[in-house]
Amino acid sequence: MADLKKVSIDGTVIEVPGAMTLIQACEEAGVEIPRFCYHERLSIAGNCRMCLVEIVGGPPKPAASCAMQVRDLRPGPNGEPPQVRTNSPMVKKAREGVMEFLLINHPLDCPICDQGGECDLQDQAIAYGVDFSRYREPKRALPDLDIGPLIATTMTRCIYCTRCVRFTTEVAGLTEMGTLGRGEDTRVTTYDNEMLAIDGAGGDAVAAALRAVMDSNLSGNVIDLCPVGALTSKPYAFTARPWELTKTESIDVMDALGSNIRLDAKGREIMRILPRNNDAVNEEWLSDKGRFVYDGLRRQRLDVPYVREGGRLRRSTWPEALGLAAKAMKGGRVAGLVGDLVPVEAAFSLRALVEGLGGHVECRTDGARLPEGNRSAYVGNARIEDIDGARRILLIGTDPRSEAPVLNARIRKAWLAGAEVTLIGPAADLTYACTHAGDDRGALLAFGESDLSGWHGKGGVVIVGQGALREADGESVLGHAMKIAAAADARLLVLHTAAGRVGAMDVGAVTEGGLPVAIDGAKVIYNLGADEIEIAPGAFVIYQGSHGDRGAHRADIILPGAAWTEENAIFVNTEGRPQLAQRAAFPPGDAKENWAILRALSGEMGAALPWDSLPALRRAIEARHPHLLALDEVADNGWTPVAAVALGAATFRPAVRDQYLTNPVARASALMAELAANEAARRAAPLAAE
Repeated sequence: MADLKKVSIDGTVIEVPGAMTLIQACEEAGVEIPRFCYHERLSIAGNCRMCLVEIVGGPPKPAASCAMQVRDLRPGPNGEPPQVRTNSPMVKKAREGVMEFLLINHPLDCPICDQGGECDLQDQAIAYGVDFSRYREPKRALPDLDIGPLIATTMTRCIYCTRCVRFTTEVAGLTEMGTLGRGEDTRVTTYDNEMLAIDGAGGDAVAAALRAVMDSNLSGNVIDLCPVGALTSKPYAFTARPWELTKTESIDVMDALGSNIRLDAKGREIMRILPRNNDAVNEEWLSDKGRFVYDGLRRQRLDVPYVREGGRLRRSTWPEALGLAAKAMKGGRVAGLVGDLVPVEAAFSLRALVEGLGGHVECRTDGARLPEGNRSAYVGNARIEDIDGARRILLIGTDPRSEAPVLNARIRKAWLAGAEVTLIGPAADLTYACTHAGDDRGALLAFGESDLSGWHGKGGVVIVGQGALREADGESVLGHAMKIAAAADARLLVLHTAAGRVGAMDVGAVTEGGLPVAIDGAKVIYNLGADEIEIAPGAFVIYQGSHGDRGAHRADIILPGAAWTEENAIFVNTEGRPQLAQRAAFPPGDAKENWAILRALSGEMGAALPWDSLPALRRAIEARHPHLLALDEVADNGWTPVAAVALGAATFRPAVRDQYLTNPVARASALMAELAANEAARRAAPLAAE
């Protein structure tokens, strides 16, 4: 039972845990407390002083509510609950003084600041400040920092809340950012920027180190954390104002975590992507790739159908392209390939269409040995939030920092709380200390044969990456991982790299024997957004997708489909949670929604699929797979072990070689290309001897 304490806040008595801070207790009482430095997911700084309140019977001065716990309050003389006032004359005068000090050096450049309209400093200056200042001295100016192509810095606006410093240190696991100086000389900077300012150092190595803040693939979150306009988005700069944007809730598909996002569109264009809070999935963080990839939605788009004649593609019309595709599919054995970004509705439709012709469909285009029909094996039985309470974590053949940066931050949070992390696979800097038990199958066998009694009662989680499952013995590796999880009293999480993989597995878009069996002898291959595979010459290829990527280059017929931001669709994340991505813009040109293209093609073939609307399609999905329409719920997958047979001797290989260029949208993004080039340069830069 929590140590509950009574406290009176503006005359309202509430009972809360004694460890709760006053600012949290005020929120429980429905009282808003202004703040700049305080953030629920970061450590207490207590340096902005905006959250001052009055403690009745306490010292004759206001107290910082973020840094004082309820248990620290003294009861009244007759045992009454301690009293806190948030709207007394003392508090009002203190807040006005704090705001006046914050604005001494802050430039009043709101009309040209990208934070305008959604700025905490603006809002709180109006609500709690005064309309004058007693200071007439010149304002101080500071040089801006160069921390890469994602974040624009205007350090003169900084109010030293240190949210960015605490985030990069505590959540992202980087130590480059910090504060120097005291009082008026305080400044937020990076070590390398300071060295450049002091001794004029330069060179490629320093320039590469200068952008080390970008290594985490989480740096963009400081834009959301900054309460003023000191840190803003470089790609979004001067493109739109908040009140011009149409806001749509959706899901990130740049990795399989399924981070909740908000798409902000202006007209037909996505102008920016922001995270939404979901404590069970991504908390309130978002990877840089998911945040900034939207410029790839504007480039290399397929907006009209194409057909190949004489070895060259020419523009076509929908009736002609669908007619030629239907004719080709009637003429021989058909195979269907499901790509990494394909939603549940399209995968279900393709399976119904191709299997109706006697063909096979396969979504495991990377060769992953994921057992069909066994959801406890290809998803696991752990939830993402189980990582928070885990005190033992085993990573097998995965680098979560590259494959799912937000999930990696969650593992780091568990490590900070005392979790012991063990890695079997390629050594990597994961931003937290881990025991590297080896990088091959032998290390996995040795770990499974070791004494695992220390794991019991520790809420352990075993995380298996796709890099461990792509070899010929991948299913056996999975079996050994399940055996370890059972012996260690732990839960299993299969970490996917493709956002559409679990949903496609759920609807049965798989063939026994995998990809070789599915396409063996196929005369026609219907490629639904599978751009990570090379299709050998010989087969007639129909490609349906959104971008002119590898799949379109190999195609004989191209049918332009919608990107994930342009259709209402369901995606199932790596823990098996169905989530809804809603349309924020319309597809360009003549491009259509993916399920609608397949429905039209089936009608052209004279065997129309039994639905002609999205609700009807979802009813058909629900009839066969009811868990897919239970949105934001994780189904119970049971536990069906896979046989742990003999393993090979190979080392585990990473599943992601370039985290910024893993799909057609990312490869079409100029910003992702720049980030990939910067990362390659950093890795190639020589390191000075210590």
